[in-house]
Amino acid sequence: MIGVAPPDYDPAAPRTATTLPVGSPATVRAYVAGLLRRHRRAFGLLVLVNTVAVVASMAGPWLLGSLVERAADGARELHLERTVALFAVALVIQAAFVRLVRLRGAMLGERMLADLREDFLVRSVGLPPGVLERAGTGDLLSRITTDIDRLANAMREAVPQLTIGVLWIVLLLGGLTVTAPPLAPAVLVAVPVLVIGCRWYFRRAPSAYRSEAAGYAAVAAVLAETVDAGRTVESHRLGARRVALSDRRIKEWTAWERYTLYLRSVLFPVLNVTHATVLGSVLMIGGVFVLQGWIGIGQLTTGALIAQMMVDPVNLILRWYDELQVAQVSLGRLVGVREIEPDAGDGAVRPQGRDVRADRVHFGYREGVDVLHRVSMDVAPGTRLALVGPSGAGKSTLGRLLAGIYAPRTGRVTLGAAELSRMPAERVREHVALVNQEHHVFVGSLRDNLLLARTSAEDAELWAALGAVDADGWARALSEGLDTEVGSGGVTLTPAQAQQIALARLVLADPHTLVLDEATSLLDPRAARHLERSLSRVLEGRTVVAIAHRLHTAHDADVIAVVENGRISELGSHDELVSAEGAYAALWRSWHG
Repeated sequence: MIGVAPPDYDPAAPRTATTLPVGSPATVRAYVAGLLRRHRRAFGLLVLVNTVAVVASMAGPWLLGSLVERAADGARELHLERTVALFAVALVIQAAFVRLVRLRGAMLGERMLADLREDFLVRSVGLPPGVLERAGTGDLLSRITTDIDRLANAMREAVPQLTIGVLWIVLLLGGLTVTAPPLAPAVLVAVPVLVIGCRWYFRRAPSAYRSEAAGYAAVAAVLAETVDAGRTVESHRLGARRVALSDRRIKEWTAWERYTLYLRSVLFPVLNVTHATVLGSVLMIGGVFVLQGWIGIGQLTTGALIAQMMVDPVNLILRWYDELQVAQVSLGRLVGVREIEPDAGDGAVRPQGRDVRADRVHFGYREGVDVLHRVSMDVAPGTRLALVGPSGAGKSTLGRLLAGIYAPRTGRVTLGAAELSRMPAERVREHVALVNQEHHVFVGSLRDNLLLARTSAEDAELWAALGAVDADGWARALSEGLDTEVGSGGVTLTPAQAQQIALARLVLADPHTLVLDEATSLLDPRAARHLERSLSRVLEGRTVVAIAHRLHTAHDADVIAVVENGRISELGSHDELVSAEGAYAALWRSWHG
């Protein structure tokens, strides 16, 4: 069968932007098998009630065939009243159990969908911290929203209906074999047409649907990036370029949409030909058998009616199997996170101190392109270390390595002689905390937002933490204090207030080592300076690694590390580095005037 070619661009192009993997067929099958095992009782009950419904539905053809057979034999008493009564009873049973089938199928689908959502959330939260940070928001958002939406219909309808359809076909074939054995092979005449058409379709459909989903993810990623960087786009007059990129991604996505629609437009006529072939073959072959006296006219009637009844389950199977092609792609994208090794670390690895050390560290975001080169440094407990240098030099990357977000490509980053990359993420967070420029206010009360850091904290401790970051003034002015709803739908907080909440969480978490990546960047310089002085009292005795462009932060530090081109070019105190007349001295003079 010859058809139009898929779009002439590489469908993998959008997918290459995705860092989260798509689950392999083996991973998807293993997950589905595990999901069915979890719900085997509900699945077995669905099969049972569907069996009763199908058997009841075959009573009508059997009763009608028996009636025709008796009439053809010249019986004087057809017992129509008994036939009608039996048919009514079968109809009532069928209606009742069909309702049960729908109910049980919907319940099973909802439970499996709930499990899928929970599994995805739990697995995503358990990923290594650097994975989601590198993945970006577009692909992750499309999985949480679009892929879940696509799967919702499949879980609620496709899986139960496919089970029902397969069981329906098996029982109808069994009924045909019992009531009119010679006619059972006649159904197989249509099988080659169905197999050839479906083989053509299903060889093309999975990759096409996968590319369609990847294209949509690319559209979501471009739109999310454009919105997030809206001010940058406007300030640099990049609007036309971003619109052109969005148009190109949308064009690629819609091309795959049209191609998958074309595939379905070929499949559906094949199904219509199959149905006509099944009924026609049964009637013609059965007619010959009746003329030869091999079967009775009643058997032919029953066989023809059962063959006609096969139209619905065949349509049901192929319709929902087609739906499952879309769902399989979405399911693969959701369970793909299972192929990422969880950040379990080594539970036996425990820090034996508080000193932080980087030993000949190399690190890069892409293979073969290092951002940091042979970085070595020691940070003694209680030291205030400032990382300074030009933009893009690798300061934030080094800070994330020291915070245990990333693992070095080569070399070691240790805390108390224990490698951070071998420690479970939860244990790393007990000792080291990272506060960067991106802060999130969760929907809920101000109290709930603070208790994320320490669930057992009392109100007095929450107010003390807010006071430590100069946030208690505006917090006490809220209408309901700590019980005030904030975030989407509640009181809208300014970026500076959101930053103060993040710092208050830091005070409550009380780690002994902190990495601050421009943690006060959203405050005006005077307020930032005041807050840093307040924080310095709270953080007394703790190890602090501060990544800053405001050099007054470096001026207050015990040790300053100058990062240039991924290397530490200078290391020492403020006075020492200014006297050395090197890179730091040039930065200080440029900033200080």
